[in-house]
Amino acid sequence: MSMTRRTLLVSSAFAGLAVALGLERASAIEGAFPFQLSDAEWQARLEPAAYQVLRHEDTERAYSSPLNDEKRPGTFHCAGCDQALFASEKKYDSGTGWPSFWDFIAGAIGTSIDNSLWMTRTEVHCANCGGHQGHVFEDGPEPTGLRYCINGLALRFVPAG
Repeated sequence: MSMTRRTLLVSSAFAGLAVALGLERASAIEGAFPFQLSDAEWQARLEPAAYQVLRHEDTERAYSSPLNDEKRPGTFHCAGCDQALFASEKKYDSGTGWPSFWDFIAGAIGTSIDNSLWMTRTEVHCANCGGHQGHVFEDGPEPTGLRYCINGLALRFVPAG
């Protein structure tokens, strides 16, 4: 029983530290993007789950987004500020359970180093509002060899036409 309690306490401490570091990162980038809102304005603008993804770098469950199966021509926009991020012709089925793209619309996204979860990854965010989109990995298809693994909650699909 004490081992279980100790494990729970240690896990809780690490989770608290990760949240604190995530909040520190979010506050460090505030003011660095053209589209800005206060935290209260973000909370009013977004659904709770989208707010957690976009503003606090949460991750939705794999295969939970209907955008994972979206195949119509169109554009995927940031759910926070509506900036166009990804063209549908650059989307592919990565088998990971998240909408995946092999390239983005020029100038639409930025990246930063994410050292959470005891590993180093490249985080992808909207260049207009700083909203967390997901991560980019080097296991995608040609011609880029990249996989932009994006949270569906961070996106809004706009059909062509």
